Amino acid sequence: MSDGDGKATGKGSGAPRRNWRLYGVAALGFALVCGVAATVGQIARAHQATAVSAPKGAVGHSGGTQLDLPVRPTVPVTLTVYEDPRSPQSREFAQRYADTLARLLASGQAQINYRLVTQSDKQYGGSGATEAAAAAACAQDQKRFAPFMDQIWRHQPAPAKDAFTDRKLLSDLAKKAGKINHDSFEMCVDRSDRKGWVARSQSEFAASGLGEVPVVEINGRPVPGSTAQLTPGKLSSLVHKEAQRVAAAAKP
Repeated sequence: MSDGDGKATGKGSGAPRRNWRLYGVAALGFALVCGVAATVGQIARAHQATAVSAPKGAVGHSGGTQLDLPVRPTVPVTLTVYEDPRSPQSREFAQRYADTLARLLASGQAQINYRLVTQSDKQYGGSGATEAAAAAACAQDQKRFAPFMDQIWRHQPAPAKDAFTDRKLLSDLAKKAGKINHDSFEMCVDRSDRKGWVARSQSEFAASGLGEVPVVEINGRPVPGSTAQLTPGKLSSLVHKEAQRVAAAAKP
């Protein structure tokens, strides 16, 4: 083989090696970019999960975090109902008192503020109550809190299963609730937009010493005794008396 042939052969074998080195450098660079993007995404989601961002329409004390989700504003009596999406006792209360609360709303005597808490996560382990409460707050952004919570109660699994950590289940419940923009809802849930708000609600409830959910307050005062001793008729009577008291106090 001539020297010319040898030189030609050397050039031909070196070119593929240089090309593979270029490909390797490019692939490494692409992998680094992807890794940085994934890390940034994780940091952003972690921040969203701790930031206290109240859903639309939430109310609260002046200067404090807006933790209550109102159903109807500006009436004489405010009922505040503390409930835990994973709690069977909360579900039982919600279903037993649904008609009574609807009548009180229709009467014009009462508005209802719902406070979502998550003490069942500590009781049973896991994070299902937190996930469900955050999803309910995302539904509140679209003024669909009550229909979404109705689906939570209808399809609440056994608390020990912690099934509300399943995003598909929460998405299915949003579809059943109806009139929810699913892209916006799922983005809110996936980005953990309301988890910080839920955590604040639970921490304030734990510090209040109100006990186990469900808890009902009438104009900021807990209903005497436990909710186990309460009846729909008694609740209606207490609201009526409070409305009369407020009206009398407002007279000149």
